[in-house]
Amino acid sequence: MLVATNPYTGQEAHRFPPLEDQQIATAIETSVAAFRHWKLSDFKTRSELLKKVAERMREDKERLAMLMTLEMGKPITEAYGEVEKAAWCAEHYAEHGETYLTPISLPSDATHSYVQHLPLGPVLGILPWNAPFWLALRFSAPAIMAGNTCLMKHDEHVPACAQAIADIFAEVGEKIGVPQGLMQNLPIHREQVEAVIRHDAVQAVSLTGSSRAGSQVASLAASLIKPAVLELGGSDPSLVFADADLDAAIEALTISRIINAGQSCIAAKRLIVEESVYDEFVEKLHARLAALKMGDPTDPQTQVGPIARKDLRDGLHRQVKMTIAQGGKCLLGGEIPDHPGFFYPVTLLVDVTPEMQASCEETFGPIAVVMKAHSEEHALEMANDTPYGLAASIWTADVKKAQQMASRIEAGQVTINGLVKTDPRLPSGGIKRSGYGRELGPHGIMEFVNVQQVWVGPKVND
Repeated sequence: MLVATNPYTGQEAHRFPPLEDQQIATAIETSVAAFRHWKLSDFKTRSELLKKVAERMREDKERLAMLMTLEMGKPITEAYGEVEKAAWCAEHYAEHGETYLTPISLPSDATHSYVQHLPLGPVLGILPWNAPFWLALRFSAPAIMAGNTCLMKHDEHVPACAQAIADIFAEVGEKIGVPQGLMQNLPIHREQVEAVIRHDAVQAVSLTGSSRAGSQVASLAASLIKPAVLELGGSDPSLVFADADLDAAIEALTISRIINAGQSCIAAKRLIVEESVYDEFVEKLHARLAALKMGDPTDPQTQVGPIARKDLRDGLHRQVKMTIAQGGKCLLGGEIPDHPGFFYPVTLLVDVTPEMQASCEETFGPIAVVMKAHSEEHALEMANDTPYGLAASIWTADVKKAQQMASRIEAGQVTINGLVKTDPRLPSGGIKRSGYGRELGPHGIMEFVNVQQVWVGPKVND
């Protein structure tokens, strides 16, 4: 069974039976049948579908947000924001997908030669629990706008969220008369995924998850010569230099550390602060973190909700305790609360060095890890001293300097004097153990298309 546990109470919320093998096969066959028609649809029809999906999500925002809050503990105000952002993603590709996929003429010895972008077929999306609606639309909106169909294997712990997403596509599709099966939910266990990837009809895979899961999926997809996009974990650095606006940096970095209780791949994980402002930064950050309210995620006043699962909280606590044992100092939090639910307090670890656990591993929770850099060059060295390369930020009054430094940071995304975030208009993805390929923006929609060259004769003389 796929069991959802309410992380606020620690009690089971509901359970869903997983699909059996024949049901999975039927879903894939339905996806193939839908693709035969959908690949011939025009951009106007595809755009209409995505716009109606966005509209329906906004109409049902209250219920959809509450599903997230119930199943994975996202504070309700953040859940509202996620529904809005997912709808925005659908709208973005509805409005810009055709332009992104416009054929490109290229000079050659042909009378006319060009490249066009054609859909591949059914695409499998393997998604995590931490942003159930946003990640689903980030995967499906560009794929569907490009003419593909989608099979969604969502995390086992958010089964109602997953079904709600598929139901919206089915409901909208029926109303406007497009093929059923464009976006299907596959409520299956992890061990059932391999058979889906191996199925001949499945043409590509997109995975958002851990580096370990990415390695397994990438190996399998490569063995079958199927393209894959991987958005994996990160240990994202934020470089705070002596000339930075510390108040602005602390406000943005606080949000980054506590949004979704710190359970975000692109959250700032290592705050690397130049020595001359280190003490001032720590003092101000401590005051800001200490003022945050942790509690019932259904309460609009709550700023920090619970960790999604007990095992995740236990792993987080292990990282904190090991870091303290290795010489890091805990100025705030660091102890599991003695009350129901999977809460972990906002925690501030300072004087952390690169070999300590909270620096070596990704911390997926409301843990601020502060590290001291002796110079800007030292800060850069520390930022790149990681197997990950997802995102980073630089805080300084010298924007030109920051832009020059951005090219030296080993990450797929760099933000200067702002909050690191994903945006439907801009490509997002990582390097090194943070994955490969890009989602969002014009680059994201190109991941699952056939870039087909067309040469039209007769040959012309140069």
